[in-house]
Amino acid sequence: MPFGKGPAAKYRMRPICPACNQRPCAVNYIKDGVKHYRTRCDNCLRKGRGIKKRIPRWEAAGYKKKMICDKCGFKARYSAQTLVYHMDGDLNNTALKNLKTVCRNCEVDLAKSDSVWRPGDLQPDL
Repeated sequence: MPFGKGPAAKYRMRPICPACNQRPCAVNYIKDGVKHYRTRCDNCLRKGRGIKKRIPRWEAAGYKKKMICDKCGFKARYSAQTLVYHMDGDLNNTALKNLKTVCRNCEVDLAKSDSVWRPGDLQPDL
């Protein structure tokens, strides 16, 4: 059964505001007896606080994404043209020797091959 449906849906907890991490999110509307919540609490909505940017695990570990692909040597113009991959496939292993910068073209090659490499934390849309 999808999330938010069924008899337990009306008893689920209100989500905590991701902007302040203190107060519950505001109620947006009630439809068919099910409450739908906003993305932030009333206080943060009034003050115009945005949701904090999430820092990827590889960046928190000190890895700097390069502008050159480690697999083919492609020189990227924009940082969105490259991704950070985990060589052993374990997203929790953020050792610097386990992380590689890969271009979008090599990403397709890695996805179609039987490689264990996996992309790191997703980048937020800008």
